[in-house]
Amino acid sequence: MRDSYWKIMQFGKIPRLDKPVLIEGLPGIGNVGKVAVDFLIDELGAKKLYEITSYTFPHSVFVNEDNLVELPVVEVFYKKLGKRDILLLGGDVQPIDEISSYEFSEKILDIVEKFHGTEVVTLGGIGLSDIPKKPRVYCTGNSKKIINKYKSSMVSNNLYGVVGPIVGVSGLLLGLASRRNIEAISFLAETYGHPMYLGIKGAKEILKVLDKNLNLNIDINKLDREIKDIESELIKKTEQLTEVTKQIALKKFQKKFGRDVDYIG
Repeated sequence: MRDSYWKIMQFGKIPRLDKPVLIEGLPGIGNVGKVAVDFLIDELGAKKLYEITSYTFPHSVFVNEDNLVELPVVEVFYKKLGKRDILLLGGDVQPIDEISSYEFSEKILDIVEKFHGTEVVTLGGIGLSDIPKKPRVYCTGNSKKIINKYKSSMVSNNLYGVVGPIVGVSGLLLGLASRRNIEAISFLAETYGHPMYLGIKGAKEILKVLDKNLNLNIDINKLDREIKDIESELIKKTEQLTEVTKQIALKKFQKKFGRDVDYIG
């Protein structure tokens, strides 16, 4: 593994966490996962634990409100909840090629193992040709046990044939976690598959599922009140880099499969 390509900065002391669940929400179709995880970080008052930068991230910088530049980063936060703690993985970008995606996912799973985590939850969107009135949430995972644990009337497990490959970190974390005997599940919400569309409705449906299963006690309605701020931040900061990541992944998969591929993540 190209360790020199990755810079992981620790913030504060290493906390003692009780079998934490990792929840991943990086940019993807509709930014569904990113919206959900960013909301959880703010709503729960999660503390920053790691900041990750890499030579494999898109070769761009952001210009912030102070007219200064910022490198794209991925961050890990934590929140102690009493019965079971959580790790939250969010950020500006995903790695832009296959090797980097594998390396990044392995490093994240190293962190999960470091804190004796036993579950990984990834979040993403399923791109549709029209805006869904009430987005459905689907799930898939690396074991029937974890699917049965989280499956409910709010979630459908009938995903086979609905979508193509799960591209990027959201998919790789599931597959690689099974090699480490870590159970992993992905929640995928329907959203409009347009690069300018922000999947707030899909994110809300996923948050309802997480709130019910993990007893987060969050006020999901706050998401509606924060839409303008969320839209402004995401459009300015992540739209261009997300599109770069998505197009590179799509082109490579289309070459391999010789057909159109749904991007999920």
